[in-house]
Amino acid sequence: MSLNNRVALVTGAASGIGEQCARKLASLGAAVVIADLNLESAQKVASSIVAAGGKALAVAMDVTSEEAVNSGIERAVQELGSLDVLVSNAGIQIVAPIEDYAFSDWKKMLAIHLDGAFLTTKAAIKHMYAGGKGGSIVYMGSVHSHEASKLKSAYVTAKHGLLGLARVVAKEGGSRGVRANVVCPGFVRTPLVDKQIPEQAKALGISEAEVVKNVMLRETVDGEFTTVEDVANTVAFLAGFESNALTGQSIIVSHGWAMQ
Repeated sequence: MSLNNRVALVTGAASGIGEQCARKLASLGAAVVIADLNLESAQKVASSIVAAGGKALAVAMDVTSEEAVNSGIERAVQELGSLDVLVSNAGIQIVAPIEDYAFSDWKKMLAIHLDGAFLTTKAAIKHMYAGGKGGSIVYMGSVHSHEASKLKSAYVTAKHGLLGLARVVAKEGGSRGVRANVVCPGFVRTPLVDKQIPEQAKALGISEAEVVKNVMLRETVDGEFTTVEDVANTVAFLAGFESNALTGQSIIVSHGWAMQ
């Protein structure tokens, strides 16, 4: 779907899934805002998109800071003229048995995943309303928005929470043309997942190969990781969808690991 003359902001866009989403949206004609805690890396991604003929802007953004979120989104609108698409993607992972899960880590996880989604939505949606064209908000959920796994109490809680937020935004924004949906990937082989493999192997007392085969990919139909391209294509589809026929939904991209 064409995204010509649209402006899309992607959080956590300096690497991994967020970067691929930004590149895909740019390839479809959107001006993309690379929002990330790491401004230097965000600038490199933005520069490479511009060098390839696209339009991009890098902004520093800590999604847990209301001031940083508001400032970054205001700058994006001032420089690019509007905000039509928000991809709330920023996230981290911390795994531990619940009895050992530090409360500080719990709060950090929920702040990044849920506070970040709320703050960016609150700041972005007013511009979508003001522009009169509506817009699309895409939250980066997970299979763990629907399923549970050991060692991931905070992550599963946060990803479930995104479903509720998306549904409320869909209800509130529908009459003004704002759609909200959740993309729910399975395991994607990013640095975030690579970090989990030895952590889970240690916590579960199994080999890293067993983590991949019997924990991460056991329930897939083909034993394959979801790719960043799979996720980005789904995000782009939702970003460019042109009616409220598809809103308040979650789309699972997991090689059949979870089926709803």
